[in-house]
Amino acid sequence: MDTQNCFHCGLDIIKKEEIVFDEKSFCCNGCKTVYEIFSENGLTSYYDFERMPGATPQEINGKYDFLDNDKIVAKLLDFEEDKTNIVSLYIPHIHCSSCIWILENLHKLQKGISTSQVNFHEKKVRIIFNSEETTLKEIVLMLCSIGYEPYISLENYESGKAKIDRSLTYKVGVAFFCFGNIMLLSFPEYFEVEEFWLNQYRGFFRWLIFALSLPSFFYSASGYYVSAYKSIRAKMFNIDIPIALGIIVMFIRSTIDIIFGYGQGFFDSLTALVFFMLLGKMFQQKTYNFLSFERDFKSYFPIAVTQINSKKEEVSVPVYDIKKGDRLLIRNQELIPVDGILISEECQIDYSFVTGEAIPIPKKSGDKIFAGGKQLGKVIEMEVLNSVSQSYLTQLWSNDVFQKKIDIKHKTITDAISRYFTPALLLIAFISFGYWIFIDTNTAFNVFTAILIVACPCALALTAPFTMGNILRIMGNQKFYLKNAVVIEQLAKVDMIVFDKTGTITTNKKSDIIFSGTGFSTKELSYVKNLLRGSNHPLSRRLYDFLPPFEIQNVDQFEEITGKGIQGFIDGNFIKIGSSSYVNYADEKAHHQTAVYISINGNYMGKYIFENQYRNGLEKLFKNLRKDYKVKILSGDNDGEREMLEKLLPKNTELVFNQRPEQKLHFIKNLQEKGHNIMMIGDGLNDAGALAQSNVGISISENVNVFSPACDGILDATEFSKISYFLNLSKKAILIIKRSFTLSLLYNVVGLAFAISGKLSPLVAAIIMPLSTVTIISFVTLSSNYYAKKLNTKNGKA
Repeated sequence: MDTQNCFHCGLDIIKKEEIVFDEKSFCCNGCKTVYEIFSENGLTSYYDFERMPGATPQEINGKYDFLDNDKIVAKLLDFEEDKTNIVSLYIPHIHCSSCIWILENLHKLQKGISTSQVNFHEKKVRIIFNSEETTLKEIVLMLCSIGYEPYISLENYESGKAKIDRSLTYKVGVAFFCFGNIMLLSFPEYFEVEEFWLNQYRGFFRWLIFALSLPSFFYSASGYYVSAYKSIRAKMFNIDIPIALGIIVMFIRSTIDIIFGYGQGFFDSLTALVFFMLLGKMFQQKTYNFLSFERDFKSYFPIAVTQINSKKEEVSVPVYDIKKGDRLLIRNQELIPVDGILISEECQIDYSFVTGEAIPIPKKSGDKIFAGGKQLGKVIEMEVLNSVSQSYLTQLWSNDVFQKKIDIKHKTITDAISRYFTPALLLIAFISFGYWIFIDTNTAFNVFTAILIVACPCALALTAPFTMGNILRIMGNQKFYLKNAVVIEQLAKVDMIVFDKTGTITTNKKSDIIFSGTGFSTKELSYVKNLLRGSNHPLSRRLYDFLPPFEIQNVDQFEEITGKGIQGFIDGNFIKIGSSSYVNYADEKAHHQTAVYISINGNYMGKYIFENQYRNGLEKLFKNLRKDYKVKILSGDNDGEREMLEKLLPKNTELVFNQRPEQKLHFIKNLQEKGHNIMMIGDGLNDAGALAQSNVGISISENVNVFSPACDGILDATEFSKISYFLNLSKKAILIIKRSFTLSLLYNVVGLAFAISGKLSPLVAAIIMPLSTVTIISFVTLSSNYYAKKLNTKNGKA
């Protein structure tokens, strides 16, 4: 029967049922309709990335009517605020670059969708949409109409328990059973025993061996066939193609041997091969899970939030210790770490980090507020609804908005090798088979199978992820938390480091504070304390902790002006706290000291002078950094401490003062335009723009919730002196990747040389292949652990 492939989905179409549209052939009206939808919306580029990438749309008649129920929809949504809704849908058909492209252009197909982002590894698409313009049901039906039906299981949302996949364990068990029994039945063949009763039952034993091989061949090895089929259909060649081909060739050849009485075949080698391959796969999977750098919430947010305990005291607690029912205090510009109920009278929430919309949303007491929102204005109290999960905040840090466009060299190399490895391997296998078939048929099949099995790009592909993953784990254990593995490569390229001063090279905890002025009454001092309560600036936090406790009072019209100060009304009194110019006070010493000025009802009351305490090990750290990097200090404060810093820091360290946040950003940009790779280290909140602009932005965390998604990493303040250690470790990570690439290539070259020459049996190849992966994993893990320990010791002595 004459058949050809459907232009959309690639399935065979019978000539009689062929539908021709726009000079293209389709297997059904569904595929034709999808093509029409894409054409009408200017999305035919979908077909440029992969040939025939689509799936045939399925009949759905009423299947998703349950999405008319608002209560069910509420459980499925990740985020629901005002008109903005966010949902994450699992789409099994995601398999290639065309899928990613079309799913990230859904806004062109459905009015109301603002953005859609694909997680290829998890086969999920995260969709942000306007609930007034479209509904979740309409989005799901649209996805079904273009062949991307989502899998929605309400049971998953009710229980939250993921099923454990034990299929690999079952396959290993079946493979071992078959392998063990076939080896036992093959002993007479191995020793060529010629006993009469054995000869009489030799044929029976051989067919029994054949029967025992079937579960191993059809069930245990099925994963390789499925993977190979999908790979071929997607016009991509993965390593499972040669493995599947090798197993099939061995099975066919062994079956022919038994049918024609040539011998018992290679069923013992075949089942051993499947068993050892699966065993290697299981070990690799367990090792990868152990070293996985898909870190938990603790790794992402090693910061504290302010909890109001049962005694009405404000205490800092780790964000992951928060429980349902806890009362939290959220200051101006702080991120809301969990979903909760607003207790305070009212507030304004900026959800731009979550939705991209920068318009603040007003909330009243009793309203639900979502994690990821930024609190604007006076301090608020909230009650926690759920304990901290990875929900929005972990996605937030990885959001495309905060990703920097960089070239990942090791990934490019890995992708190139993976793309050409399998076609080259198949070519070598067939050429070698063609050569040996004229010399020795038995050797020809052995060589063919051994070549297909021994060569393994897995070791090459795992080199970078395992190295980076282990380095992330090591850094995380030492309280340096990076957004992702790409940041390590960026750290290795850094040639200039820019430090903020206040809260970065100075500590919030150790400083003498002296008051100079007319003095305050007890009531006036309570006004100052209550106004400071809402601010997150390092000086505000220090002064707040320094002042004695007072009864909490309500602050009206609270406002914080970045780089200037804070203001608000308490009991009808107007209080301003900030720089001398902000409170309209002329002070000759303003440019020579770090101070906070205070006015009440327009009357200047006095100033608090801060004698800054610099972090321990600062002098030694800068001395180490100056060997390999250019170092600069960039501060929003005046130059009152220039003389002290010049004594403390190495000569020729550039000191730049009186910089507003936007000036800091332009300063970084100018350095980058001169060809420098910049690492900016700041306090995370006031330096957000500069952190985002720099090649690597690191936020210092000192028990304050000042997390900004713009940063690439969070460094615990106690580990500040280890910055040079972390930079050196990132360079060693790149060195380890290069060495392990070389080791992997060497293994493949040597293994193929032995296989081509006929000196390597398929069984030995099956044992060596997973061992090569284990070797590489061990090498990168031991190497990274070794350098981490060595550099740490060196850093301690430096």
